Amino acid sequence: MENGVRVFRIWVPSVDRTRLSRRALQFAFFQAGAALCGLSGSYDVALFSNPALDVWLPFAIRAVLRRTPTVFTVHDVYPDVGIALGVFKNRTVISAVGALERYCLGHSRSVRILSESFSPSMRALGVPNSKLALIYDYVDTDLIHPLPRQNRFAIENGLADRFVILYAGNIGLSQGLENVLLAAEQLSRNPDILFVFVGDGTGRAGLIAEAQKRKLGNVLFLPFQPRSRLPEVLASGDVGLAVLKRGIGIQSLPSKIFSILASGRPVLASVDERSATADLVRRSEAGICVPPENPESLARAVLDLRSTPERLRKLGENGRGYAIRNHSPESAAARFEELFRTVAARPAAALRNGI
Repeated sequence: MENGVRVFRIWVPSVDRTRLSRRALQFAFFQAGAALCGLSGSYDVALFSNPALDVWLPFAIRAVLRRTPTVFTVHDVYPDVGIALGVFKNRTVISAVGALERYCLGHSRSVRILSESFSPSMRALGVPNSKLALIYDYVDTDLIHPLPRQNRFAIENGLADRFVILYAGNIGLSQGLENVLLAAEQLSRNPDILFVFVGDGTGRAGLIAEAQKRKLGNVLFLPFQPRSRLPEVLASGDVGLAVLKRGIGIQSLPSKIFSILASGRPVLASVDERSATADLVRRSEAGICVPPENPESLARAVLDLRSTPERLRKLGENGRGYAIRNHSPESAAARFEELFRTVAARPAAALRNGI
């Protein structure tokens, strides 16, 4: 039990996650373990998070066999995001992933989306508007809060006297972070500007090798940090960076952006103009957006932000206020509670839509 919540942990093998075949092995172990856990117990509502590639079997047991009212959360639109990343190339794999996703969408009583921009993709998959529930992701606004720029983490890592563009989070396939290195190369004659990557992931080793190849002295890689240090990490940046490859942002909303908002730092987002991330940055008035995979625009935006300290402060304040109003645990909990009560009371027959 953790804080009154019964938690089951499923063992999965450690594999090379850059290879889809190896990741499929992890998916299989998790699905089998989660399905066994789901066989027992009586629940008023079940909440599942996509991709269905991860959760189809336990979903089918709870939602279909046990007829538990179920909410299916869509964090990324599959198989679209996998195709855009080049992870799904085989037509059979693409068809299978799409079929699993449609099965969960069709048999859930409600589909929770993170942004209104997900709605067209859901409707294209046959999900009616009446079944969609918009609940924004949330962030611990008590843990992550504005701290002084000159803090212990900044001092320990030599960041106190530089203008820091901070990327903190997963260093994976969807970000296209090599474009950040190209922007850093263009700004290499500005000794006060430093690009800092904090975190780990499948793309980290390649990114480090590319930075070394280009002899970028204005780029620093730091290891993954414990959660307790996250407020200091985020406060050590003058600007928080959110980056996605072209086409990815339409089907994805990186959770790290909420942490940047809560930390009171401005967001510099390199994303598609019509993406959920760009929409969030505009609504919160907490940063600026530049086109994806465009190092020149990214470099110009860094120089622009560095030259306007008062604007930096205002953008950060806007983001913090927006996070508290819309993305605190309290605001999300209230919306989830309302959704769960609605779903539990809603007859399953009313939701058959032929997906």
